[in-house]
Amino acid sequence: MNRAASKGGRRWRIGMLLAVGVLVNYFDRVNLSVSHGALYAMFGISDVAFGYLSGAYNWTYALCQLPIGLLLDRFGVKRIGRISILLWSAASFAAALAPGLPALFGARLLLGVGEAPTFPANAKAIGAWFPSEERSIATSLFDAAAKFASAIGVPLLGFVLLHIGWRWSFAMTGIVSLLYFLLFQRVYREPSEDMSISEQERAYISGRELREDTPLSKASLTYLLKQRKVLGLALGMGAYNYVFYLLLTWLPSYLSAALRIDLMHSFLYTGVPWLVATGTDLLSGWGTDKLIQRGWDASRVRRTVLICGMTFGLGLLGAANAHTATRALLWISISIGGLAAAAPIGWSIPSIIAPRGSVGTVGGIVNFANQLSGIAAPIATGYLVAATHSYVWAFRVAVLYLAVGIASYVFLLGRIAPVPDEAATA
Repeated sequence: MNRAASKGGRRWRIGMLLAVGVLVNYFDRVNLSVSHGALYAMFGISDVAFGYLSGAYNWTYALCQLPIGLLLDRFGVKRIGRISILLWSAASFAAALAPGLPALFGARLLLGVGEAPTFPANAKAIGAWFPSEERSIATSLFDAAAKFASAIGVPLLGFVLLHIGWRWSFAMTGIVSLLYFLLFQRVYREPSEDMSISEQERAYISGRELREDTPLSKASLTYLLKQRKVLGLALGMGAYNYVFYLLLTWLPSYLSAALRIDLMHSFLYTGVPWLVATGTDLLSGWGTDKLIQRGWDASRVRRTVLICGMTFGLGLLGAANAHTATRALLWISISIGGLAAAAPIGWSIPSIIAPRGSVGTVGGIVNFANQLSGIAAPIATGYLVAATHSYVWAFRVAVLYLAVGIASYVFLLGRIAPVPDEAATA
């Protein structure tokens, strides 16, 4: 690594802070999948209703993405992040106290609003705090945390559910979220106002591309939506997120119902593919940055990881015909492991292709596509499982969508480079 990088480690503390935030808010997201059986017992919830409940969070999450991107570019990560954490904390407590299914739906809708800024804000923060040759590994820190949350969160929350009750599992995530709010409030600052960063590190972060006093170029939402690179990235990430949410919301139920595994073991087995995904996510970010720092073509390296990772995701088709837990977990691990390798590269791209003042907006566009997939995946799976009493077609549909995503990376995203300046184009 460049010697200047060793002049301070403030940016890495920021990177770890963002990772902890994703870890905490993904505990909120997996809580519902863990509680499937308990909600069935209490409210008599069907597979179709559970699919809608699982997708409720994504409805408001998706609706907030485009305005959140604009708000982030106007008010910054610090202010929006604090409000976000307080809202998702309140949503966890509301779910714990929900007297019935409508109230639980309301809590999940509020959770979507609270967590909507997370990934666009993180992409913007990484773009501000890290030079481009470190953004893949920095992004992989928080993206891997999403996988690690499922790896440890499902067994941990499952243990709480089985021994104390599902309401306490939601209450615990609310308490942890409030603790994270205090941490975020104390630690996070924008680079321009952070007094603990050394001048050497500040120069290393901002001097490689643009000085901090350089005017921020911006582009309108309409202009960005017309860019092939933005659309290609959004479609590819949307395909990834469909599989991610299918497994996030249905994997414990799939292992329990389709493969006849008892509930506690299904919670434990669920952690295996997510641990693999955590490892490939971090390895991908680290390896990509190392190759770029050694002089490899940055665009070619990133595109290769994106396309190869998504191709490994097609391994989900093997799980469609698996009849044993071992075989199912093998194929699911191959699939989510490959997708996890592609994910941090995808999330590092908004800060590369967007005008410097529009990174939050591009991140919002990408995450809007992600959440449309996040809405569709649990609902479509619920209908397909209810209609066929099998997960075969649920997995086949996901594989078809992945194929579309791979094509979008090849033909729409193209070379990973900044989109043309709107003013110059005009």
